[in-house]
Amino acid sequence: MQSAIELAALPQKARSRVQAIDVVRGLVMVIMALDHVRELWSPTAFRPEDLTQASGALFFTRWITHFCAPTFVFLAGVSIWLLQQKKSSRGATSRFLLTRGLWLIALEVVLITFLLEWSYNLVLLEVIWVIGGGMVLLAGLLWLPRPILAGLAALILLGHDALPFIQSVTAANFGRALLCNSPFVLPLGPAAPSILVAYSVGPWLGVMLTGYVVGPWFARPLPQRARLLRWAGVGLLGLFVVLRATNWYGDPAPWSVQPRGGLFTVLSFLNVSKYPPSLLFICLTLGVSLLLLSWLETPQNRLTGWLRTFGQVPFFYFVLHLLLISLGVWFWTQLAFGQAINLSFAAPPTWPREYAPSLERTYVVWAAVVLACYWPCRWYQRFKQRHTYWWLSYL
Repeated sequence: MQSAIELAALPQKARSRVQAIDVVRGLVMVIMALDHVRELWSPTAFRPEDLTQASGALFFTRWITHFCAPTFVFLAGVSIWLLQQKKSSRGATSRFLLTRGLWLIALEVVLITFLLEWSYNLVLLEVIWVIGGGMVLLAGLLWLPRPILAGLAALILLGHDALPFIQSVTAANFGRALLCNSPFVLPLGPAAPSILVAYSVGPWLGVMLTGYVVGPWFARPLPQRARLLRWAGVGLLGLFVVLRATNWYGDPAPWSVQPRGGLFTVLSFLNVSKYPPSLLFICLTLGVSLLLLSWLETPQNRLTGWLRTFGQVPFFYFVLHLLLISLGVWFWTQLAFGQAINLSFAAPPTWPREYAPSLERTYVVWAAVVLACYWPCRWYQRFKQRHTYWWLSYL
């Protein structure tokens, strides 16, 4: 994500090449806010993917946000390749990735954890951590030839589902769990917070490497680039349909005919595993994202301009929208229930008796948050374009 910030400084001709990146990134960031609003403003006692209890509307509210993290991580890889073309040497790119990656990990632990949890009872390792961790690893891996990196990305994405899931994570197997397990909690002792690892590095590194490997596509002429992206997207979606239909490989949760009817059978087919991201999860989400990247290269209208505003200041938007969502929950629960309560991290038995989940509340708050983010993001986007302060690359 951080490497993408450098794209705002590219010459206009080069920037036109990456319009689709900014637009698609902005789109998934807007959708991402829906998931965070739902989790903090309207959590349910059951998972939204639980087809025995969830409504179709609740399922799709959660399911649509599955496209955010893989698209985000993939585009981070693409942006790293584009950034490398600007840097004076591969060593300069490597140093950039190392420092920005460590910075992102630190922000996840210190800032994002607090915004989401309001305390440090749990240290959260989510999407920002995994992007930062991927950058740190890519700082070393980018010295390898591109064909080797392509092979490594394919090996990770095709093979990680075959790795055995670690049932009990301890300090002894924590390193291995970081590569293939999620989510899991590692207790650090009575005097220290536990670590909640929602995103394991291994499969997400495969997604970032894939973006880095296909980065040269974005230096090709538009018709050729669109054709490559389109056929790659069709291929991934085709692989998804074939593997999912057979229940042979690629996801730990097979689909099945549902007693609640045909709609829920379709939902079962689409209900692929994000934690950790299965091969079918990656095929479905990246397949759609590649098609969007092939279609959104040329449209110039108010909507694409609006989305580009968010897409060009990704980290600023990420922190701002979490701040607004979290502050809003604090004030709302204080007024509604007489106490500020983080419903997302509280056990359902401790929820106020007056509380009830509401999709209507979720969508109203989501729209308000996105609109409230637009003008600050637009100001910051223009500020970055007018200034070259060194610290801007960290924000």
